[in-house]
Amino acid sequence: MNTITTAQAAEFLQARDGYLILTHVRPDGDTIGCAAGLCRALRQMGKTAYILENPEITELFTDYAEGLTIKSGFVADTVISVDIAARSLFPDPAKPYLDRVDLAIDHHPSQEFFAKATCLDSSKAACGQIVYEIVRQLAPITPDIGEALYVAISTDCGCFQYSNTDADVHRTAAELMESGFDPYPVNRKFFRTKTFKRLKLEGLLTAGMELRDGGQTALVFLTRAMIDEVGASERDMDDISAFVGQIEGVKNGVTLKETTDGHVKISLRTDPGDLNASKVCALLGGGGHAAAAGAMLEGSMEAVRRAVIDAMEQVRQE
Repeated sequence: MNTITTAQAAEFLQARDGYLILTHVRPDGDTIGCAAGLCRALRQMGKTAYILENPEITELFTDYAEGLTIKSGFVADTVISVDIAARSLFPDPAKPYLDRVDLAIDHHPSQEFFAKATCLDSSKAACGQIVYEIVRQLAPITPDIGEALYVAISTDCGCFQYSNTDADVHRTAAELMESGFDPYPVNRKFFRTKTFKRLKLEGLLTAGMELRDGGQTALVFLTRAMIDEVGASERDMDDISAFVGQIEGVKNGVTLKETTDGHVKISLRTDPGDLNASKVCALLGGGGHAAAAGAMLEGSMEAVRRAVIDAMEQVRQE
């Protein structure tokens, strides 16, 4: 296990070239924002850098990767992963690089240390904060870089509403805003706009919600039938796991979503003082943070529901 500081990571990036940047499955704002911001900074330094195409990227984030994805014939000399904690989170196009990652930049305490070197700070709310600390040692923060890293940080903090938001998050966001991009359209796009199909899904989730622990724990079940009924796309379901936490009195929210291949995706959002989400999901083969974690299990919705409840009870009894 070779862990390095942000200063050492900056020296590493300065000394090398031919970069390929990897993002994780079901890419969110943090992994895409980090990849885009880092790629632009490396190019600004005169380096050759690309982002590996991610087939699961939604239209919410495609603009940030535009013009940055790998070109035919490019052979990577240096492979970097951003916001990837585990080998299981490599999308199919990234799997050939599983044993070739030279530097992993991450903030997850469940990091598996699959890379030759790892720049890890699990105290950070978002991987974007770590990438910012690295990039500002290498290149000026342009509006394009600033916006990409702002997306990384703000989406992982729920527009600065989640429990992982601290003073350092706000300081970093303010410094990024000083690069000159306009945060209003970014915040409107990610935090104030919902598709009509998304609203329909939220209605169905509310109708089928299960409340436990006197209303402090809520489980919602997103089935393929519900998705098909509404005609929802991945864009409509982006960060839908945050929905259940908006309900008054709910401390711990569980979102179970059926996939097309017989699995159920588990997303757990908790009050870390009441329940450690990472410990629960670790029992289910996943991981994450104390307040937000996930896992994937094969089986029926009911079987996975029972497994999640059992895992939650087990962690509470520790």
